[in-house]
This record gives sequence, C-alpha cells and structure tokens, in this order.
Amino acid sequence: MSDPALYARGLHRYATAVAVATGVLLFVGGLVTSTGSGLAVPDWPLSFGKLFPKMTGGVLFEHGHRLVAGTVALLTVVLAIVLARAEPRRWVRRLGLAAVAAVIIQAVLGGLTVLLKLPVALAVAHAGVAEIFFCLTATIALVTSRSWLAAEAPMSDAGRPRLRTLSVVTAAAVYLQVLVGALVRHTGAGLAIPDFPLSFGRLVPEAFPALVLYHFAHRVGALAVTVCVVWLVAAILRRHRDRPALTRPALILIGLLGWQIFLGAAIVWTRRAVVPTTTHVLSGALVLVTTVIIALRAHCELVPAAPARSPAVPEPAHSTAQAAAA
Repeated sequence: MSDPALYARGLHRYATAVAVATGVLLFVGGLVTSTGSGLAVPDWPLSFGKLFPKMTGGVLFEHGHRLVAGTVALLTVVLAIVLARAEPRRWVRRLGLAAVAAVIIQAVLGGLTVLLKLPVALAVAHAGVAEIFFCLTATIALVTSRSWLAAEAPMSDAGRPRLRTLSVVTAAAVYLQVLVGALVRHTGAGLAIPDFPLSFGRLVPEAFPALVLYHFAHRVGALAVTVCVVWLVAAILRRHRDRPALTRPALILIGLLGWQIFLGAAIVWTRRAVVPTTTHVLSGALVLVTTVIIALRAHCELVPAAPARSPAVPEPAHSTAQAAAA
C-alpha cells in the first residue's frame, strides 16, 4: 500500500545515485571487453601485486573497472545499512541485502574470470549478475521515490493478455537477449555475420558454425524482443493512457529499443568500433531496467480483473412451487 509519509528525499536521492553509478560501472565494464583488456591485469584482487599499478594501455581499462566496481560496492553496502536503519518496509530492506549479495557475487565472478583466463561461461555469468545488480539498484531507487509512495488507486488489469503478465514476459525476454548478447561478445562473434540487416546477403545463413549461430540467435532474439516491447507499449497506450506511471516508461522504452537496434547495426557497420559496441552494452541494460520498472509499475498500478460473472439462470416455476410446498 502506498504511503506518501514514508518518502525520504535524501534516501531516494542516494539510492538513485547508486543506480546511476551502477550504470557507469556497466559502461566501464563494457569498455574492458570492447578494448580487449580483460587480461591486461593477470592477477586478482591486486593488480600486478599492487593496489595502484601504472595506468597505461589495457591496465587503464581493467584496473579502472576494478576501482569503479569497488566504489559501487562500497556505495551499495552503505545503501543497505541506511535501508536497514531507516526503511520501515521489510521487503525494501531485503532488496538492499540482495543488492549487497549481488555485488559480492559479481566481484567473485569477475575475479575468477581473470584467474581462469576468461572462460566464456564465467564471463557470461559475470555479465548476467551485473544486469541483475543494476535492476536491484534501480528498483530500490524506484520504490523509495515519491511517485511510487503516492501511487494512485489501482485500476483493473482488463484485456488480453493481462498487462502484468505481458510486462513480466517482456522483461524475461530482454534478460535472455542480454545473456545471448554477452555470449556473442565474449566469444568474439560480433562480426561472425559481417553484414546487416542481411546475413551473408541472405535472410538466413546457409551454414551455422558456432559463432554464426550465436550471432544469428542474437538477431532473432532482437526480433522477438521487438515484438514483445511493441506489444507491451501498445497495450499500455491503448488501455492506460491516463496513467503517466505506465506511459512515461513505455515511451522511454520504445525510444531505447530503437536506439539499441541502431547501435547493434552500427557495431557491424563500424567493424566493432569501441564506442558503439560499449554503448550497446549500456543501452541493453537500460532497456532491461525500463522493462523491469514497467513490470513493477504494472503490479503496483493494476489489480487482476474480476472474473466475468455468468448471468443468473432463473429457476423453473415447478421447482419454485415444490420448494414452497416443502
């Protein structure tokens, strides 16, 4: 239940700052992969046995990523402590603890990825947990906001499919696409299909060696995500145009989707230039976070529609007479 009295401006601003810092961390992490700097520092948690090595070449990106990650981890711990002391809602306090757990897991996966020389499975897991961590920090920022705590009375989630269900399906589709994108990135499959929008001049490649399969799966996933996002946004605008809490992120989402598709094409057209490749990583994370926000908003702003009642069937006259005689 919403309660504007729970709003704490300082807490919300700090939570928002942590979410923004997490986005910066994702961009810096993307730079490590885009520049091929993943093993520029061969040890962990130190860098060449030092806390502050000489910041040149790939070390600048790799060790810089570690410094930003350490800063975000510290900010997250502080956020969890503040929530534990000042936040009356138990589930929000648990979100803070979940964020701390995610950032710890993320750090361990990052260290193992370096120590084990970039195994693909660990690299993809590292990327997947990073996205979950970003969603957690963004969720904390959302649920501590004034707009969340002063939400309007819920409306019926009428129509098919239910908006609450469609929003969750869309968020899941985007997350799966992010994982496939991480697989493409960490296997070097970004240019396995060298043209766009066709694939070797065809709609479907003739053969599917592993890297081509990963790359083409990512393109098919992009199409599936596009269908889900357009469907979701159209449903919101058609059924709940008067709900800014739903329409605003929906419009942002459709803009982000178009930008993300353009960046994906630019990666191929520029032969994996660093800027579009890294921006594609961050933009994909923003698409995911926006779908999660819409799903949360849908569950806050909407309630399941009441099942339609069948019309009452009048009892036969003889039954009524029998009942009266009894």
